[in-house]
Amino acid sequence: MKAPIDWLLEGDPWVAYRTRLDLLEQPETAVEVRAARAAMLDHPLVRGLIDELAGWPGTVIASHKSAGQPFHKLAFLADLGLRAGDRGIDRIIARIGQRQSGEGPHQVPTNVPVHFGGTGTDTWAWALCDAPLVAYALVRFGLKDDPAVRRAVAHLAGLSRHNGWPCAVSRELGRFRGPGRKDDPCPFATLIMLKLLSELDAYRDGAAARVGTESLLSLWADSRARHPYMFFMGTDFRKLKVPFIWYDLMNVLDVLSRFPWLRGDDRLRDMAANLIGKADLNGRYALESVWTAWKDWEFGQKKAPSRWLTLAAWRVLSRLEAVPAATILTKDRATLRPPDASA
Repeated sequence: MKAPIDWLLEGDPWVAYRTRLDLLEQPETAVEVRAARAAMLDHPLVRGLIDELAGWPGTVIASHKSAGQPFHKLAFLADLGLRAGDRGIDRIIARIGQRQSGEGPHQVPTNVPVHFGGTGTDTWAWALCDAPLVAYALVRFGLKDDPAVRRAVAHLAGLSRHNGWPCAVSRELGRFRGPGRKDDPCPFATLIMLKLLSELDAYRDGAAARVGTESLLSLWADSRARHPYMFFMGTDFRKLKVPFIWYDLMNVLDVLSRFPWLRGDDRLRDMAANLIGKADLNGRYALESVWTAWKDWEFGQKKAPSRWLTLAAWRVLSRLEAVPAATILTKDRATLRPPDASA
């Protein structure tokens, strides 16, 4: 099985752009990469997303799992590769910067009902299930050395415990905590904190990242018995789904595969085996579940293989060179070879 490179390059410009960067390892300066990026920035769907986020943060949405949450859309733009200086991005960055808490993380409008320990009113606040994604986007936009972003990251990273990141919120949200034991890690908070730290040299190989990755891998190994904060790793978790919104197989694999020192971990290899077996004979992947908020995008349907999902899958497999049955992308051409058996 080989990555369907030609098919990916025939897709939407963001697919072609990321394929050239992430699979073919072409430089940003390459003519083909620059052309794909320009087409991506000019695409109506991307422009529409930027225009929507120009009014950051927009409407209060109760559920963090909602795929229409502005911070999920913000993180998606960062995943595409947009950055400061691109049309409309500086305005979004400026609006985010207007609401930074005294603790460090950036705030979004939140409304926690009284019976959940909140005030029941719209409040500017942050939680570990949103703030890391805002910080991730700012880092990806090119602001990793900005003092305000560094302060936000430092506070969030400092919340790590012996088993990952907890369900933690800003002081404005009072006693609010999700439906779990207070000593448990929150799987989603841990996941998106790892996504953030994977982008930063100062944190990527640190103790907090290693504790966090171990937390998620141990949950996979013990998935039948342990479900902290009601996060399961069963049938729904294993359905292939993009973009990265919540706690599911593709999102967890994408994040964990960013840490090279996990490549030989048997639990991660087992998780990846669940992905490998879902490809068709042409190396393409089809969505098994979709987010209706993204129905206008090519990954908003299950009828045909999705190029964005296929790219995400092959990017994971290309990182995990030690995974059995995977094929590894060479750096100098768009063909693939089996892993070296002697490695």
